[in-house]
Amino acid sequence: MDGTSRCRILAIVGSGETSPTMVTVHRMLVARLGTEAPSAVLLATPYAFQENAGDVSARAQVYFARSVGLAVGVLGGTQTTPGNDPADDDGLAALGDADWVFAGPGSPSYALAQWRGSTVAEVLAGRVAAGEGVTVLASAAAATMGFAAVPVYEIYKAGAAPYWLAGLDLLGAVGLKVAVIPHYDNTEGGRYDTRYCYLGERRLSLLEQNLPADAAILGVDEHTAAVFDLRAQTMDIYGRGGVTVRRAGDSTVLPPGSAISLTRLRALVRGGIAATAGIAAVATGAALPPAVPRRARPVDPPPALPDITDEARCRFESAEQSGDAAGMVTAILDLEAAIAAWAADTDEDQGTEQARSVLRGLVVRLGRAAQSGLRGPHDLLRPAVEQLITLRGALRGQGCYRTADAIRRALATAGLEIQDTSEGTRWRMRAHSRPDGWQARTFEPGS
Repeated sequence: MDGTSRCRILAIVGSGETSPTMVTVHRMLVARLGTEAPSAVLLATPYAFQENAGDVSARAQVYFARSVGLAVGVLGGTQTTPGNDPADDDGLAALGDADWVFAGPGSPSYALAQWRGSTVAEVLAGRVAAGEGVTVLASAAAATMGFAAVPVYEIYKAGAAPYWLAGLDLLGAVGLKVAVIPHYDNTEGGRYDTRYCYLGERRLSLLEQNLPADAAILGVDEHTAAVFDLRAQTMDIYGRGGVTVRRAGDSTVLPPGSAISLTRLRALVRGGIAATAGIAAVATGAALPPAVPRRARPVDPPPALPDITDEARCRFESAEQSGDAAGMVTAILDLEAAIAAWAADTDEDQGTEQARSVLRGLVVRLGRAAQSGLRGPHDLLRPAVEQLITLRGALRGQGCYRTADAIRRALATAGLEIQDTSEGTRWRMRAHSRPDGWQARTFEPGS
């Protein structure tokens, strides 16, 4: 640390730490350092066991360089025997002196096996308790911060009965006895409950029964950052979601854009009389109004990739229906750019495979349109249909109703609806006769 940093910041990110949603938050945190070339370290230990650990580190370095303007060095990127972190003496010195330290995805239990009782844990604790600079712990690394931690992989993927691991208790230095749970509002399970870092309500309730009476769960939603200013003694919430303090099944939700003093936050965690003083209007599950003045906040984060994908598909279909080839191409290119931006995310897949599938489908549809033209089935049928409708009208005028009705039945068999009005005859294709992607269109007399 070059001595210019006067901030002391701890940030907990629930997920999306290397996605477009967190770019403005990272830039804000780096700006708080007040130096043009901060020293920055990425601690790779939580995912060091993965065969693609080197690729994860490289993607993270590219993300921070391109999106945040931060050159990041990597520590702890190789597999080691549990209990021995890969950082050597020089690495530990770099970790302690860095203006900015980051650790993110991987396995909480693997990270704890490496860090618990190690010099790395001492360095991280020192940064929180009395150090300077910015420390960002996200996803798996965030789960290690409390006095207790959830072994996510063992419970969710290996089927172990719910249990707590002893955590690093980094937040104990600021008087918060909590178990930190990232991915708190996860919805990847669809109709299956994957909230609370894939635990669901049933398993979280079982775990909660084993917490001490003076402890609570601190849940951080996905694409959300809880930023502790350890000098000002406040916590601000940035991003798409909120932060939840949960005790014995009762939750107080701190919404995005809010701030709370650490004194008040400690009272919420302990659940004593002081926890409810001054916030009597806040019910279980309700949002807590800001307890301290708000700072200038980053702009709202961009939408998540699934939302971008749905919006691009709608734009493509609208352009297709109106025969706008340029609009179809623009929707495809915008979706491709979004997929590329999200490809740097080192956390669990945030919808990139689904987005790629949609992208391929749109390209196929664009190719078909290029081959057959952008005219819809209505336009292709219109010359023949309207001649038959004209003939039918003439026959009716001549009293040849049986022949006119035969034309109507033939058109109905072909999937067309005919409606005679005082202004003339309307027609359109029935819903089951229209190709996918084409909307109903009614042709008025004389149109």
